[in-house]
Amino acid sequence: MTRSLLVAPQWIGDAVMAQSLVALLQARGERVAALGMPAVAPVLRAMPGVDTVIEAPFHHGRLDLAARRDIAAQLRGHRFDRAYILGNNVKSRLVPWLARIPQRIGHRGEARGLLLTDAIAPPRDSSATSTRGDMRRHYAALAGAADVAALPEPTLCLPDGAADAVRARFGLPPRWIALCPGAEYGPAKQWPTEHFAALARLALRHGLGVAVLGTARDAGAGAAIAAAAAGVTDLCGRTRLDEAIALLAGAAGVVSNDSGLMHVAAALGRPTVGLYGSTDPRHTPPAAHRSATIWLHLDCSPCFQRSCPLGHLRCLRDIAPDRVWETLETLIGSRAEGG
Repeated sequence: MTRSLLVAPQWIGDAVMAQSLVALLQARGERVAALGMPAVAPVLRAMPGVDTVIEAPFHHGRLDLAARRDIAAQLRGHRFDRAYILGNNVKSRLVPWLARIPQRIGHRGEARGLLLTDAIAPPRDSSATSTRGDMRRHYAALAGAADVAALPEPTLCLPDGAADAVRARFGLPPRWIALCPGAEYGPAKQWPTEHFAALARLALRHGLGVAVLGTARDAGAGAAIAAAAAGVTDLCGRTRLDEAIALLAGAAGVVSNDSGLMHVAAALGRPTVGLYGSTDPRHTPPAAHRSATIWLHLDCSPCFQRSCPLGHLRCLRDIAPDRVWETLETLIGSRAEGG
């Protein structure tokens, strides 16, 4: 059996989308271990097809050469046959190269594929309307599979009972929805907090509990939503990522900006509404198990900017809470009908 190392992306959403590649590798008999930073390790542990997770104590934007050498020395004993390197920079290729993994597959990217044995040209996007290709297809090209229609949807799963145990620990009711108002990239990806609060009030009136999930950076948004909608549980900054994953696994529905938590929720098969403004759902779509996206596709969108360059953020402000609630309610209803 071929022993393969997956060098995971550093962002949660990208790591989730890499599961399509893992599924392809597993289907053809490769045994996959994943190397990832602590920030994405809980996602990798929930990923079907990943046999072992190796945490890399690296930091964003730093070379960390000594740490990379240490990790590479540990990996030599695993005798990997090949490595799939999902980052486009030379730093992400250092560990497989130092570990003397004989076949190192990655996109040409930085420095024209330096340290790779197989430098793959990114797949061309066949769509005339999309400015950037589908990231799942981008990763799958490393396995020689670029046809999106043939790709398995990204999937995450947890042991039985894990979701209920974590939900009970945080005091949430059996039926509740998660709101995820954060987005690491910047405010041009963030639906207004007052819209999230209006949506929370709609859900509460329909008998659903509501909790806000996010990191400590999202504490201001969580507090604002909870203050404007009595009965909301604000968990921003109060959960580790593994706990947030378990909570999402048990949610009746999820509404999220285009963020890592949106990708996690969709890959877990939860009814998920993804809200897109400055970004493009054709480039980073949520897993399609039970998800929907709302994107107004204004003339100025997608701009891929951190902040709205025009100052109005209409791409998100004009998405009405009523429309989001109707979409979520439809997804939750279709899940109930489907079992």
